[in-house]
Amino acid sequence: MMERRRMDAALMVLLLGHLAAALEVPLDLPQPPTITHQSPKDYIIDPRENIIIHCEAKGKPHPSFSWTRNGTHFDVDEDPHVTLRPHSGTLVVDISRAKADQYESVYQCTARNKHGTAVSNNIVVRQSRSPLWSKEKIKPIVVQEGVSLVLPCQPPAGLPPPIIFWMDNYFQRLPQSNRVSQSLNGDLYFSNVLQEDSRNDYICYARFPYTQTIQQKQPISVKVLSLDAINDTMAAFYNDTDLFSDDPADERKPTLLVPSGPSSSKIVLRGQVLEMECIAEGLPTPDISWTKVSGELPAKRTHFLHYQRTLRIVNVSESDAGDYRCTAKNKMGSVHHNIHIMVKAAPYWISGAPRNLVLAPGENGVLTCRASGTPKPSISWAMNGIPIENSPKDPSRKVEDDTIIFTDVQIGSSAVYQCNISNTYGYLLSNAFVNVLSEPPRVLTPANKVYQVIKNHRALIDCASFGSPIPKITWFKDSRSSTLDGDPYILHDNGTLEIPVAQSHNSGKFTCVARNLLGKEENHVFLEVKEPTRILKQPEYKVVQRGRSAVFQCKVKHDPTLPPVMTWLKDDGELPDDERFEVGADSLTITDVTEMDAGVYTCIMNTTLDHDSASAELTVVERPDSPTDLELTDQKKRSVQLTWTPGDEHNSPIQKFLIQYEDSLHHRGHWHNLTEVPGTRTTAHLKLSPYAHYTFRVLALNAVGLSHPSFPSRMFKTEPAAPDENPTGVEGFGTEHNNLVISWKPLTGLQSNGPGLHYRVMWRQKTVSSDWNMATVANTSKFVVTGTPTFVPYELKVQAVNDHGAAPEPAIAHGYSGEDLPVAAPENVQAMVVNSSLAEVYWDPVPSKLIRGHLKGYKVYYWRERSLHKHNPHHVEKQILTFSGNHSRGKLPGLHPYSLYSFYVKIYNGKGEGPASHTQQFETPEGVPGAPTSLLVTNTDLDSLTLEWSPPHVHNGRITGYTLTYQPVNNSNELGPVEELALPANETSVILSNLRHSTRYKFYLNAKTVRGAGPAISQETVTIMDEAVASRQVDIATQGWFIGLMCAIALLILILLIICFIQRNKGGKYPVKEKEDAHTDPEFQPMKDDDCTFGEYSDNEDHKPLKGSRTPSNGTVKREDSDDSLVDYGDGGDGQFNEDGSFIGQYSGKSVSRETAEGHESSEAPSPINAMNSLNSFV
Repeated sequence: MMERRRMDAALMVLLLGHLAAALEVPLDLPQPPTITHQSPKDYIIDPRENIIIHCEAKGKPHPSFSWTRNGTHFDVDEDPHVTLRPHSGTLVVDISRAKADQYESVYQCTARNKHGTAVSNNIVVRQSRSPLWSKEKIKPIVVQEGVSLVLPCQPPAGLPPPIIFWMDNYFQRLPQSNRVSQSLNGDLYFSNVLQEDSRNDYICYARFPYTQTIQQKQPISVKVLSLDAINDTMAAFYNDTDLFSDDPADERKPTLLVPSGPSSSKIVLRGQVLEMECIAEGLPTPDISWTKVSGELPAKRTHFLHYQRTLRIVNVSESDAGDYRCTAKNKMGSVHHNIHIMVKAAPYWISGAPRNLVLAPGENGVLTCRASGTPKPSISWAMNGIPIENSPKDPSRKVEDDTIIFTDVQIGSSAVYQCNISNTYGYLLSNAFVNVLSEPPRVLTPANKVYQVIKNHRALIDCASFGSPIPKITWFKDSRSSTLDGDPYILHDNGTLEIPVAQSHNSGKFTCVARNLLGKEENHVFLEVKEPTRILKQPEYKVVQRGRSAVFQCKVKHDPTLPPVMTWLKDDGELPDDERFEVGADSLTITDVTEMDAGVYTCIMNTTLDHDSASAELTVVERPDSPTDLELTDQKKRSVQLTWTPGDEHNSPIQKFLIQYEDSLHHRGHWHNLTEVPGTRTTAHLKLSPYAHYTFRVLALNAVGLSHPSFPSRMFKTEPAAPDENPTGVEGFGTEHNNLVISWKPLTGLQSNGPGLHYRVMWRQKTVSSDWNMATVANTSKFVVTGTPTFVPYELKVQAVNDHGAAPEPAIAHGYSGEDLPVAAPENVQAMVVNSSLAEVYWDPVPSKLIRGHLKGYKVYYWRERSLHKHNPHHVEKQILTFSGNHSRGKLPGLHPYSLYSFYVKIYNGKGEGPASHTQQFETPEGVPGAPTSLLVTNTDLDSLTLEWSPPHVHNGRITGYTLTYQPVNNSNELGPVEELALPANETSVILSNLRHSTRYKFYLNAKTVRGAGPAISQETVTIMDEAVASRQVDIATQGWFIGLMCAIALLILILLIICFIQRNKGGKYPVKEKEDAHTDPEFQPMKDDDCTFGEYSDNEDHKPLKGSRTPSNGTVKREDSDDSLVDYGDGGDGQFNEDGSFIGQYSGKSVSRETAEGHESSEAPSPINAMNSLNSFV
């Protein structure tokens, strides 16, 4: 026991002290053979092709190969059909001159060189076989409906076993269900047969996978008969059929057909597939369920096949051992079967196969061959293909069960060791060499290799090396200031440097150094950390109508140094080869979408280091297909049940169904809506009318729209009956004073309910107790009663009648006989004046019996007789105001003041107007007068002038006087103090004295009545200039200096005008027209310095004209703004001077043409008189 513990401790030390198991020896160094490729242990070959048995190996020197066949040496040179591939151990058998079955044997390959020998597995070579079905005559099977049936397949044994399936003569797979299914051995089981199972082409097929051939069994004919038909067909089939189940097939509890008995057992190997099946017969068809009695079924590895009849568990493990129960159940009862599963295991590795050892002289090492299995496997060791107990003794080697321990090895101890582990169910054979070398370090990773990694991903930088003893690896970065052996770096045993989360600052140059006792070697590599690829805008779910376009966006961000490749997939496959699919830089466009385009579209952006992807689904919608299979059931006199089958929804749920009908008896070719039902229903109870020939159709509606109509149903005729309803809209009215017209809305053909439709028209006076009068009419919608009293109320009824009876009693309607003109006029007509323009008229209503019709209202006829100021009458047409309804007063607006009016009132009904009332009169009071007709300035002098005017055209009362106001206006349009005069009514002129000479004045004149003053008329004029001042002006004007000054000013103005003209031509269109439109005043306007244009002359805010004046901002009185200009009432206004020298035309208000305005500008601007006038403006 102590010895065993010491060995375990030594073994642990060796394991911890030497980790060279995965070391790869460079091929330029001496090493024993290693088998790199060999054929599988169970090697099934195709007899039609050459046999190739693989055996490849490496070593230094290159190994030589030999073979054994069935345990004895196989001399390849002796067999002319067998060759060995050059530099290889692979055997090639030429079967063109030999039979493949001659080479069915167990082969083993040996590869050897001076350092050792490696052997392959035992390769069992077998030829695949696909034998033919034996010829047999299969009798037709006649079976009673409801019994169970098994159709045997019994395929020929093949290698490997064939795949079984059932088809018909047309190579179509026979349908299977929970009632009909195929067993694992290929037989076809019917839990119970139906008459529809009758057919003569039940054919079992066997497909052999290696030879790709299919063998066919003779067809089986099955005829299923009902109990009544058995007696009729017994004799015909008696001599040439098999007849099953003579007794009637009643409902019965299940019985298990497979497996038999209450329980069974089965062995399955670890890692293989376990299949258990239960097939039961019964009526009705039983349902199969599975449970594990001793635990739970492994959910991820369990599959149910063949309609629950087969339970499959993949990758079986020891935990799957136990009892399983299948239960068959129908309404008549149940039955179950227990299956005991035992799991065995061929040998399998626990920690992997033994790995090669490379040791330096004097080092220690361990070979471990640890495996398990059920039952427990045995272990045997060999060295260079010879059992180790028969091999030369080596003091450095010690075998301990599944382990070989090497201590203080020396040059010449190299060899290949074979570990063989086996039990009843298989074996494992592994080669591992021990190579004793003394080599300085060498770095196998290429120099200056560039590693690229995505940011935040793991970076692995290799430093593959070889040396014996095993080199120690150290890493440095950039300046090599310190080794990289701590956070965030991880150094693996094989020399690889790991950065778990790479960042941009980790980029740079890395140096790895390999050292052992014999020397050192270093290598430089580079790391580049790249930005990750990310999809910024993912494609989105689309719902698109068929025929339209769908666009998926896929915008990506990636490292600029990594070239991207955009790929689009549809349902994880390539996009269809269709020009409708247009792939852009960051989008996919599908035009003219069809239903085949529906699916999941994935955008994948690939770089050399990473990728990103995003998916979106495309749903193609369309109007639903037309409903089909219209069927009429539950037919009654006035209703029917309509059922249908919905068409394809095209991915948009049906919201409702619209049911339409055509009545070919009354309205052929026209479809009418009947009712709607929700989209979840496929049936409708339709209420119908009698005496119609109905045909129905159905339309489906979804979110896209209405489907096309279905095909019409068959015709459904309803029997005639008496009408259910009477005409509506019954009215009574008269077209003459002595008749009554009774009208109604006739019934439609569908409402008539039968042939012979006519109407009973009934009437009687409402206020007189009398019997109903009656008339029968047809094919009309009105009836005229003659000889009636005028405008008398009547009660009316219209009843529908056909050949099968009358409609229910109709409701009573009301009407009146014909109207006539009213015979009376309103009484007690009078008027009350409200003000000078409004009066209110009153009257007594006319009694209803005298109206003789429907009262429509009253009409007031009124007219102006004359003005009270003048006694001559006015010839004015009468005005009419209508007051609808039963009124007894009304207002007359818009009257003239101080006038005499006459009026009368009439009543009117539906026939017309009645007689007029007595004519009455009323007077309107005075109002304010209109403006004087004219205002003229005459006899203008230095300090006086005469004003003459005409009275107002509209007096609106007695003129009591005039008011004259006036004020001076200087050249800046500033207004001076106001003077006011009251003038008597009989005057039409006035002389004003004490005025300033050479001064412009503005005058306002209005008339007055007792109600107040009316609007004013205005006028302007200028007094005559003083002679002394004029002479001084003339003297100045004749002075040479003044003439020179004026010429210089004129020349300067001319130059400025030329410059402005040139600038306007250069800068674009000169806005003369716009200026003229904005300033139509003909006066000279001062020139602005900034743009060389004539500025607008405006009033000062503090010197506005008097109230009532309409003077524009430039000081002129425009015609459209004033009614008081002399031009409107006189003959002047063309801008001429009066006899006193004043310029009246400037202020006359007449619209002046463009030429006139330009003339004023050119003549007034340089005038010395104007310059002097500006000196004489008032202070």
